[in-house]
Amino acid sequence: MVFVNLNLSRQLRRLMSNKPQCGAGERTPLINGETTSSADHCHTVLPRQRSGALAFFLDTNHTPGRDSRSSVVRSLAYTWHVAKVTLLSSYVNFLLVMVPLGIVAGASNWNPTAVFTINFFAIIPLAAVLSFATEEISIKLGETMGGLLNATFGNAVELIVSIIALKDGQIEVVQSSMLGSILSNLLLVMGMCFFFGGLVHRGENGAGTEQSFSAAVAQTTCSLMTISSASLIIPAALYAVLDKNGFDEKRQSIIVLSRGTAIILLLLYVLYLVFQLRTHSNLFDAEGQAEEAEAEPSIGAISAAAVLVVVTILVAICADYLVGSIDDIVESAHISKAFIGLILIPIVGNAAEHVTAVVVALRDKMDLAMSVAIGSSIQIALGVTPFLVIVGWVIGQPMTLHFETFETVAFAVSVLVVTYTVQDGRSNYLEGAMLLGLYIIIAVAFYAAPSDAMDKVTGYIRS
Repeated sequence: MVFVNLNLSRQLRRLMSNKPQCGAGERTPLINGETTSSADHCHTVLPRQRSGALAFFLDTNHTPGRDSRSSVVRSLAYTWHVAKVTLLSSYVNFLLVMVPLGIVAGASNWNPTAVFTINFFAIIPLAAVLSFATEEISIKLGETMGGLLNATFGNAVELIVSIIALKDGQIEVVQSSMLGSILSNLLLVMGMCFFFGGLVHRGENGAGTEQSFSAAVAQTTCSLMTISSASLIIPAALYAVLDKNGFDEKRQSIIVLSRGTAIILLLLYVLYLVFQLRTHSNLFDAEGQAEEAEAEPSIGAISAAAVLVVVTILVAICADYLVGSIDDIVESAHISKAFIGLILIPIVGNAAEHVTAVVVALRDKMDLAMSVAIGSSIQIALGVTPFLVIVGWVIGQPMTLHFETFETVAFAVSVLVVTYTVQDGRSNYLEGAMLLGLYIIIAVAFYAAPSDAMDKVTGYIRS
């Protein structure tokens, strides 16, 4: 899940569930194996008897053999139970069949297009499983530590892909993917939430209504996004001044500025974590979540941690093959690395949460939808991107905050448009259409621009 606190994660799971609120458990698997009966306007969940085969394969609440006297049988049954609950935790997990196929494709040196495509679809369900395991551990850790864990692993897929690309020297892809993750949340996800939520809740003709959300939270987060926008504009402005004056040490000056700025942004991100999780958590208590019952984990914390480790390794393997095929894709398909990083790679790690945000917007839970969209953007802008600058510093890659000029302008304009859109705390489908329109315009612009037409200043700065 994106950067949300633990209560928000629970609320999202509850809203995505088909179970009734009264008497229902906290998590609804794909096949829950339960029936309900109505009494006093409240549903009581009653277990349904199932055959051994169905319980073994499809019942996420019970697995035969877990109460066996044999420790071997119990261990095997519990291992299968954890795997079953994990596999049935999300609808996108049917794409997990792509994981072994993607590894085989990469190891066997298949066609680069096939390697890229298969591993692209393989990482999508791995991101969903990573989110599931993170939430399971968060429940056991409590409010503050659980929220911090969500913040740490919220964009783990993007971070893993970016570190591998950075190690491979694909700095242009890293910068584009960071910017693309921010823009996809600010424009695409928020635009879809405003558009589809606004259509469903538009009111009667001639007496239209708007959806509402916390304007105070939106303004705070947009202010942080403005700071992150300034952190990209200032290096670009400094480079332009140094280049105009014929200064020969432009490269070193931009690197020093970027690394210093990255440290400051990381400190601001830590303060934001304290602000959201500790001192002003009431401002982010969307939909009165504090009054809700405690969630119960589906699997143990140790099992969830094991799933987290295994999935992280698989993501790293698939990401390695995906990044390794980018150069061949650019050459054969004649598309720029900027387009791959800006549009395609963000889809990998954000597909599941994008759907979640739109669904809760359709149910008129706009505070939750806004937390998903803007919260993830802040995490990328203030946390992941400056962290990658520091990682590049450590491994000897000149990753900087001096993005390509067109990328910097697109980001600054997007933040400006979003700030004006959310400042009143209300939304409608027209505003959603405007945000979607801007995202499509940016995507088309990067698709139309050939890679060799972009300024080669995205990391390896020209001297």
